[in-house]
Amino acid sequence: MKGRYLSLAATGAALCLTATLTGCGTVSGLSGDNEVTLRVVAADYGDNPQNSSATYWKGLASSFEKDNPGVHVEVSVYSWSEVDAKVAEMVKAGKAPDIAQIGAYADYAEAGKLYTADELLSVNTEADFLAPLADAGKVKRVQYGMPFVASTRLLFYNTKLLGDAGVIPKDGSAPWQPKSWADLEAAAKKLKGAGVPTPFALPLGREEAQAESMMWMLAGGGGYTDNEEAYAIDSPENVKSFEFLRDKMVGQGLTGPVEPGKLDRQAAFDAFTRGEVGMLNGHPTLIKQAAGKGVKFGMVPMPTADGADHSAMGVADWVMAFKNGHRKEAGKFLDLLYSAKNVTAFTNTYDLLPVTTSGYRAMDASTGGSAAQLKTFLAALPTSRLYPVGKKSWAGVSEDIKQNIGQVVQPGGQPAKVLENIATSARKADGDHCSRRRTPFSAPAVGLPGRAGALSAGGVNLAV
Repeated sequence: MKGRYLSLAATGAALCLTATLTGCGTVSGLSGDNEVTLRVVAADYGDNPQNSSATYWKGLASSFEKDNPGVHVEVSVYSWSEVDAKVAEMVKAGKAPDIAQIGAYADYAEAGKLYTADELLSVNTEADFLAPLADAGKVKRVQYGMPFVASTRLLFYNTKLLGDAGVIPKDGSAPWQPKSWADLEAAAKKLKGAGVPTPFALPLGREEAQAESMMWMLAGGGGYTDNEEAYAIDSPENVKSFEFLRDKMVGQGLTGPVEPGKLDRQAAFDAFTRGEVGMLNGHPTLIKQAAGKGVKFGMVPMPTADGADHSAMGVADWVMAFKNGHRKEAGKFLDLLYSAKNVTAFTNTYDLLPVTTSGYRAMDASTGGSAAQLKTFLAALPTSRLYPVGKKSWAGVSEDIKQNIGQVVQPGGQPAKVLENIATSARKADGDHCSRRRTPFSAPAVGLPGRAGALSAGGVNLAV
């Protein structure tokens, strides 16, 4: 859910952390006649060294090694800003990890470097994935990408700042209910007038520019792809969305002192937890971060250009296993990773959404901690739209967006030209595309009564 995310994307820390976790020294591949080392690369979902994902992976590795004598697990954890590039470098050097937990899988699948899910997982593990997420992990109807965690996105707002600015009653008697971008603009102007440093944080920096961009595209009636899964990055709707950001938000000084193209997601989150940001789009991990700093906040669906309903963005982060000759060992490790206990432990730690039916039911039934707030995100999951992760070109397109999208919202920026350049490169890289099988998302079957819809990968609704 870098999404990244839902990237899921997604999500992740701007923390430059690399940790190698192994209790048995560094061994590459086979060591002796009976020993195997599984090399795992994973992304960090923490926002500081104390809550780094390295702790979770260390515990998982130790548990696996205890039950599987002769198999050692070596895990390297990197920040989201570098993990995808690290894996790409390893693959290019002919030293692909056995398992990678990153943001995209399709290019490796197309290159024939990955095991399929059914070559790795037990029947029960494979069947437990939420069907639309499993379907989004397929290339040419074969699943290579295994969803790890998901997230959806909502608009967070600081209730005190909005109250002081006169956007909502100071006593909190009525929540904020914006519907259109005009409502956002009006609120941001009041926040600016009240002296709020950053009325609306717009993180189009490298960490998650592709996610922030997609949220605005969808809210404007566009998206990365059309209904036939062809890239539509330069659609008129998308151009208008970025023109709004350029002219109405950035152009009127409503996005704070840092240029959007230089502002990363975690930096924006940190500013929100310091009480310096009035509004921003966020994923579930911000709940705990803001609450931990005593910030009172509300969450609402992202307003749209015209006030009409449009799909929200969902992000899923992915796990894949490279063909390094350790299929059996990798499969056992993945079965442990996706056990109900471990799925729940990770999603609860980072306030993310589960990708399995058992995890979905458990979260929907839970009442403790931040469960009530997380259910708001959970409810948006069935109708969310994902990045076009099934396209082998997506990793390169995402990188192109990270490098170039920030410039379109600056004064004098040219959204139409920049989006056309990105779209042209994307179509060229994509070549022929094939449609994906449609799979229904049965909300009642996973414990969400009264909800129906579709989780869409790219631009295709998997159920309607």
